[in-house]
Formats: sequence, C-alpha cells, structure tokens
Amino acid sequence: MKALVVGYGSIGSRHTRLLKDIGCETAVVSSREIDVPGRYPSIAVALDSAGPEYVVIANETNRHFETVAELAGLGFDGLVLVEKPLFHTYMHLPGHKFKQLLVAYNLRFHRIIEKLYSVIKSEKILTAQAYVGQYLPDWRPSVDYKRSYSASAAEGGGVLRDLSHELDLLNWLLGGWVRLTAIGGHYSKLEITSDDVFAVLMVAQKCPIVTLQMNYMERRTRRVININTDSCSIEADLVGCTLSIDGKLEKIEMEKDHTYRTMHQAVLNGEFGRLCSVDEAMDVMHMIQAAEESAKHQVWMSR
Repeated sequence: MKALVVGYGSIGSRHTRLLKDIGCETAVVSSREIDVPGRYPSIAVALDSAGPEYVVIANETNRHFETVAELAGLGFDGLVLVEKPLFHTYMHLPGHKFKQLLVAYNLRFHRIIEKLYSVIKSEKILTAQAYVGQYLPDWRPSVDYKRSYSASAAEGGGVLRDLSHELDLLNWLLGGWVRLTAIGGHYSKLEITSDDVFAVLMVAQKCPIVTLQMNYMERRTRRVININTDSCSIEADLVGCTLSIDGKLEKIEMEKDHTYRTMHQAVLNGEFGRLCSVDEAMDVMHMIQAAEESAKHQVWMSR
C-alpha cells in the first residue's frame, strides 16, 4: 500500500520510518526542505504524484482540522489516520469520502493495556485512578521546549491534549464518561502559555469513581492506571511494562515501537475494532472541552 505522512516533526518522522519498515511506499508532505526521498510541498501535489491509499496526519494539532478538510475537499477516498488529539478544539467534522477516518491513540495497542482489558472485562469495577506525568523540557531533546507546539495554547498544546491518551483509555476501558469536574491550568515555572497540570474526577458507565492527574512536571516519566474491582486490585504500569494483580507482578516485554507498528498493521489489514474511531475521538474532544469549562466555572459537566 502507498502511504503519505503529512508533517515531518518527531512524530511524523517516526510514522514515516515505521511505514517504510512495514513495506509501504511512503511519501511525505513538508514545507521544510528536508532530505527525505518522496517529499512534496503540498497535499494536492502529493496526492496527484504519489497516489497514496493511506494518509497519516502528523502536523501540529491546530492544523489537523484544516488538513482533514483539505483532504476531503480534494476528494481523497482512502484511509486516514490523524495523530491524537483529533483537533485542537471541539469542531464539527467536514463532509468526506474517506474509507475510514481513525485517530492514533496507539496506547490501545500497548501489551499492558491489552492484558488489563482482558482482566477487567468481566469484573465489576469499583474505582479507577490514572496518573501520567512527563517533564516537558525532556520530551524533544533537540528542540527548545518553549518553541514546541506543546508550549503554546494557541497551537493546541497543554496536558489535556498532549496527554489525552489517558482520557481515551479511561473512556474505552470504562464504557464512556457520564459526568466530570476538573481543576487545572498553568502552575509551574515552565515558560509556556498552555496548561501544565490537570486533575479530573468523573463518573463512567462502568465505574462510579474515576480520578486522573496529568502534568508536564514529572521528572521521572510515569504512566500508571490503578483499578479496584470486587475481586482484585490491579496496577498497570505502561512505562515499566508491568501488571500487578493483588501484588503479584508480571513483566511483559515490548519493543519501543510496538504500539505504533501494531496500530499501523491493524489499519492496513482492515482490522479497525481496537482503533479509535472518529466518534470516540470526538468524545475525547468533548471531555477536554468539558474539563476546561469545569475548571473555569468550578462546576460539574455532563456528557
């Protein structure tokens, strides 16, 4: 299959490398003069010259909507995968002829999440707690964090969007959110205009008490989900690749690119069941909007 990656930052270059490894003939759209074979200056030229069947949108978050709209306007009718989050704010999807429109919440393909999903699917879930923290200046060692889109609220940065994997995972694992309240904003000394910490309390369809904390300040990267059911207590550590059930620890080995590679293979094989659909991604955008409104007005928000 011929693929096209729009955007060639850190995540765009990663998608390009993996798609080539899988065996896709892969072109790139970038306005920069990059030393990459098959580089095109615009989507229109790339569609006409490269003839892709699969397009991955990996440019800045605040450009996702215009890129989806441009593809739709050009009549593209193949597969489209948009890097998370879908858009920088809640927006109505433009009309399109895409075969599938999916969103790259690749942590659904994490082996720890796969195991967690299988453990809890028949359990009565009582509480769920998630924590994610990553120190923003360490994210992209070759880039000044102050110049990254993550640092800019106007460009769609901030923890609610950058770390929205947890919103998607909790929604997916727990049957969808019902109502939530949140506190968050910019509290640290980081020189950014985006939010650097958020805490969310919510009720989900399959769990009455769900808490989530996300931040840009954690010097030791952490990504953990704790769940209590009627019969067991589970801790899923996505960074350490361990799953603890009632204190019994299991280590599950996984190579660095596994989640992205497996996600792309699922798309190419037409196995869309575990991928994040556009409706699910829109629901995450609704959660982000609700969390921001809740933090601003100190109220509970309903779905």
